[in-house]
Amino acid sequence: MKTAPATDNISAREHFLEAIVQSAIDYAIISMDLDGLVTSWNEGAHRILGWSPEEMIGKPATAFFTQEDRENGVPQKEMTAALHSGRGNDERWHLRADGTTFWASGEMMALRAPDDSVIGFIKILRDRTQERERAERERLLMHELGHRMKNTLSVVQAIVTQSLRNARSLEDASGKLLSRIAAYAHAHEILLQKDWTSATLANLVDAARLTIGLDGSERFTSVGPDVELGPQAALSLSMVLHELLTNAAKYGALSNADGRVEITWDIERRDSEDVLAVSWRETGGPRIAKPTSGREGFGSRLIISSLGAYGEANVTYEPEGMLLIAELLLAKLQFRNDPA
Repeated sequence: MKTAPATDNISAREHFLEAIVQSAIDYAIISMDLDGLVTSWNEGAHRILGWSPEEMIGKPATAFFTQEDRENGVPQKEMTAALHSGRGNDERWHLRADGTTFWASGEMMALRAPDDSVIGFIKILRDRTQERERAERERLLMHELGHRMKNTLSVVQAIVTQSLRNARSLEDASGKLLSRIAAYAHAHEILLQKDWTSATLANLVDAARLTIGLDGSERFTSVGPDVELGPQAALSLSMVLHELLTNAAKYGALSNADGRVEITWDIERRDSEDVLAVSWRETGGPRIAKPTSGREGFGSRLIISSLGAYGEANVTYEPEGMLLIAELLLAKLQFRNDPA
C-alpha cells in the first residue's frame, strides 16, 4: 500500500491551518519574530487595521499601537509578559492605517517551535469599540436616569409640600395635588415620545388645553412658530401652563361664560441673542385684584420662579384681565444636558 510522503502531510496541514487563520476575519491574527517584526498578517488584520499584508510584513508590529503606548514601551511589556507568563493580555486603544483609533481586546503569546524554543510572538486582536461605546452609553443613561429620578422626586415633593401648605381644605389639597402631578406626568409623556430629547411649545400648549378640557374651545387660542424646548424647560413650561390655565379657570377669564385666553409667542433678536417673547392675555373675565405681598399662592410663585430661570417674566392685573409678558433666552430653553 502506497503512503503519501511526510512532506505532503506537513504541507496539507500547513494549508489547512492557514485557511483557518485567514477565515477568522473577525480577529486580527499577527505573527512576528523575536525582534517584533511582522511575519504574517491575516485577512482579519487587513480588515480591522487597514494595512495589507504587503504593507506590514517585515515592518515593526508597533505600528498599530498608539504613540503614547509606544513611548511607554507597552509592546515590549506585552512580549515580556508572553515570555514569562505565557501571554500578555490587554484592552486598550489601537491605531488603524487611516489614523483613527479603535478599542480592542487582545493577547500576545509566545510562538514556539516543536522543540519548545521561542521563535517569535503571535498577537490576536478583536475590535471591541461598539461594545465599549454601548457600555459607556448604558453607564451614562443609568447616571442620567438617577439624576432625573432625583429631580422628579424633588419636584413632586415641592408640589406636595406647597399644595398642602396653601390648601384651604383637605379636598382642596387633594384636587391641587392630583391636577399638578397629572400635568407633570403628561409633560413626561410628551418628552418620552421623542426619546426625552425635546418637545415643542405648541405640544405643551395643546396638552395643557386638553388636560383642562378646552380642546377645540374658541375661548382659548394660541399662535406662534414651531419652537423646540429642551427636556428641563419643557417640564417647567408645562407646569407653568397648567398653573396659568388652572388660575384662569378658577379666578380669571375662564371662570365665567364670556372670558377668553390668548397665548402668543415669537422669536425676537435682542442684544445678539434669540429671545422667546411670550404673551398670556386674559380678557372678559371678572375683575381681579393683585394679590397683596406675602399672599401669593404656590401657583403664582411657581409661574414667576420657573420662567425666571430662563429670563424675565412680569404679571400685571389689568381691568380686562391678567397679562403675563415673558422674555426667555432661547439658548437656555433649548439646552439639553443629555448623553446623545
